[in-house]
Amino acid sequence: MSKDLYQRMRDNPRFNELVTKRSRLAWGLAILTLVIYYTYMMLVAFNPKVLHATLSEGGMLTVGVPVGAFIIFITWAMTGYYVWRANTEFDSLNEEIVKEAKK
Repeated sequence: MSKDLYQRMRDNPRFNELVTKRSRLAWGLAILTLVIYYTYMMLVAFNPKVLHATLSEGGMLTVGVPVGAFIIFITWAMTGYYVWRANTEFDSLNEEIVKEAKK
């Protein structure tokens, strides 16, 4: 990619829009992930009895198992959401910026 083409892309106001949208989404999902994980770790550290409780009386399955499964699922869901946004909104915006810069 030539320096001139690169500079035209960077000067495009839509480029700043793309960077802003992508950064907000990435930081938002990262913060949400950290909040979920650190909340879980705080629960493990300071109140483990909550996670040790069984789901049913006399049962073997504890509350910690579905909570852990939820954390894994929500992480996959957030990854899927980011990929979906990247493949639709961000890619189309990127293509428009490149087309405008090549004119």
